[in-house]
Amino acid sequence: MSTTTRILTNQAPAPIGPYSQAVSRDGFLFCSGQVGLDPATGKLAGDDVATQARQAMNNIAAVLTAAGATFADVVKTTIFLADMADFATVNPIYAEHFTNGTPPARSTVAVAGLPLGARVEIEVMAILAR
Repeated sequence: MSTTTRILTNQAPAPIGPYSQAVSRDGFLFCSGQVGLDPATGKLAGDDVATQARQAMNNIAAVLTAAGATFADVVKTTIFLADMADFATVNPIYAEHFTNGTPPARSTVAVAGLPLGARVEIEVMAILAR
């Protein structure tokens, strides 16, 4: 029987609801979306989408590390943007983390709103080493 393991690190913002930062099961890692919250303050790292995107990616890195993974293990991502006009700003920040030659599959969607008025949220799925 498979077991689901909760991943939790204080290097990323604590969940503010009934969810986990990530869960692993059967060699897969499913990470909740991360906005640009500074884990030390619990507040958005900045008002601009670039600062928020960098912090979101830092938060994802912390969750991946806690699970024993890296960005090289990520196979699928979803980017949620409050304004699709921010795509050109977020895209190169996102790309900095996927330099292993095979970027993951990705969806990018515009949404009506994000938690705490964030401008970007990013979620990832990864394969864990067996």
